[in-house]
Amino acid sequence: MSQSPYTLQNGAPVTQDNLSITAGPRGPLTFDNIHLFEKLAHFNRERIPERVVHARGTGAYGTFTLTQDLSELSIADFLQQEGKQTPVFLRFSTVAGGQDSGDYVRDVRGFALKFYTAQGNYDIVGNNTPVFFIRDPLKFPDFIHSQKKDPRTNLPNPAHHFEFWANHPQSLHQVTILMSDRGIPQDYRHLNGYGSHTLSLYNSQGQRFWVKWHFKTNQGVKNLTGEEVAKRAPHQAQQDLVEAIDRGDFPSWTVKLQVMTEQQARHYHINPFDLTKVWPHRDFPLRTIGQLQLNRNVGNYFAETEQVTFSPANLVPGTGVSPDKVLQGRLFAYADAHRYRVGVNHNQLPVNAPRCPVNHYQRDGAMAGMGCPVHQGGTVNFSPNDRQDTPKAQPQFAEPPLPMEGDAWLGSFDDQHSDNFSQAGDLYRLFDDGEKDRLAANIAGGLSQADGHIQERMLAQFEQADPDYKARVAAALAKLA
Repeated sequence: MSQSPYTLQNGAPVTQDNLSITAGPRGPLTFDNIHLFEKLAHFNRERIPERVVHARGTGAYGTFTLTQDLSELSIADFLQQEGKQTPVFLRFSTVAGGQDSGDYVRDVRGFALKFYTAQGNYDIVGNNTPVFFIRDPLKFPDFIHSQKKDPRTNLPNPAHHFEFWANHPQSLHQVTILMSDRGIPQDYRHLNGYGSHTLSLYNSQGQRFWVKWHFKTNQGVKNLTGEEVAKRAPHQAQQDLVEAIDRGDFPSWTVKLQVMTEQQARHYHINPFDLTKVWPHRDFPLRTIGQLQLNRNVGNYFAETEQVTFSPANLVPGTGVSPDKVLQGRLFAYADAHRYRVGVNHNQLPVNAPRCPVNHYQRDGAMAGMGCPVHQGGTVNFSPNDRQDTPKAQPQFAEPPLPMEGDAWLGSFDDQHSDNFSQAGDLYRLFDDGEKDRLAANIAGGLSQADGHIQERMLAQFEQADPDYKARVAAALAKLA
């Protein structure tokens, strides 16, 4: 096998790679150390800023296979014709910790999926839970700050977690999931994924449907206790996924939808766009539509898993969003984060590039022209124009208009106290006695570090969900007093 020549970034050969150029054997370096300076300068810039959330993650490529034609719900190309396959990239992550954290913290797991469709990239940016802690995006920075390290000590501070939750009762549903046996997944192959947000599909007749995406692991859901976590290496979840795919043991998920009509949404007793709520399956049963399989590891972690970018604003014809307030905020925030962290042309990197022609009037910026073949060249760079061979809008794919509420007024509408407890109580009553005791113990471990008035407010929330919930947490706190 012939050897590849070692070169500088300009392609010129490197003559040796062990010694810097000096003025004599013991003399100082000289400025003609071109190889040395290039190597050090690039090393200083090897890392881009880590994600503020979802920093620690791992990803893989795979395939989505449609098993039920959905043309009655959507004009999206990847949802037409049973058996159609669409390449995907799926990134798993923890949420609150940085890259220096471990795979086995008690935390939500990110489940971000990119479909490389024939009409562009479609992203579902979800988690391994069907709900979240907040229902208004204004609170997202505050929530994340409460989960990060203490700004004074740079150490984890559970008291901050509960201080935020005490002030935001809408978090209780997600807190109950997080502190239960479901709070620490065994690995990434044995967890479910959820779009979490209410998204939408629309068909060729202009009908819109509200949908929730579910990805049910075919490996079975498996979680760990705190004692089991102590026996595992901090990187073992990532290692498990890489090694499973390398040996041909490809993980898969059954893809399901819940579907709600616009008419049903107007009259349903639960706000269908509230991210802290689930749609009960008895009212909106799961409908199996496909299979998702991961079958190829990345070739380079940094180039692919670290630089992959997801955004709920990545939509294709036949797909849309909803009035979910947190989703609306993320339509801006996700893409803006990527422009800052990776660069304005992040969509041109191979892992992010659409697998279809891309033509637009956005120009220049750092890394312009890398990866995706954006055929702009020297053509006109503004729209509209009188040229026949330049990109033109495609009105036939327009989403149907969304009617607003009658006599809607702009304002800040307080929904912070709209039934924050019933679904948390329903979930609690699904647990057996052992699960309830472990939930209470997990809560007490962190809540015991909070001030007494915060403990009382959290106990009041637990009581509204279920009196037994409060009683068990109170007993667990008493044991730690």
